[in-house]
Parts: sequence; C-alpha cells; structure tokens
Amino acid sequence: MAAIHINREQFLEMIKEGKRVLVDYWAPWCGHCRQIEAAYEKIAVQYGNEMVVAKVNIDEEPDLAAKEQIEVIPTLVIYKGGQALASIVAPESKAQIEAFIKESLNL
Repeated sequence: MAAIHINREQFLEMIKEGKRVLVDYWAPWCGHCRQIEAAYEKIAVQYGNEMVVAKVNIDEEPDLAAKEQIEVIPTLVIYKGGQALASIVAPESKAQIEAFIKESLNL
C-alpha cells in the first residue's frame, strides 16, 4: 500500500479515531523530501497493515503544519491514540525511519 496524501480534515478524522498514523510533513520544492520519498514509500508498503502511512504537503496545509509545530521538513510524526507520540526530522534512510518506528511503538 502506498503512502496516502491527506488534507487537514482527513488528518483530524484519523486522529479522532485513535488510529496509529505516521505522517510525513513535506513540500514538493524540498530536495531532502524528494530524496527520502522512495524510502518512505517502501515504509508504507512494509507498515501499511499496522498503521496509516500518510503525507501532508505543508504548502497545501499550512495551518495544520503550524498547529503541529512543523518547523523543518521533512518531519515524520507518529500519532497514536489521538496524540503525537514521537517525531524525527530529516531522516537519512529507510533504516533510520524503521528504527524510529520500532522505537516509538515498541515493535
């Protein structure tokens, strides 16, 4: 399953439902965002049955990015039970993203 692009309303619905959600806050002009895109898509396939793997374009959703205090992109945030559980800024590799997920969710 590929990462899904979500807007503010979809994000709020997923959080309200208490789902485990991994969100990549990104923008099309961000070079590092594009560099990790393939790794993030592999994470979506690998973890898609365990959590929602999503992307939020901060240019399209600036209010959501501000509310979630996203200051640097790419920033990945794991939400669980309606709350932000952990975040990582500018991961370098799929392995680093995997380690972040496993550590954050005690997998």
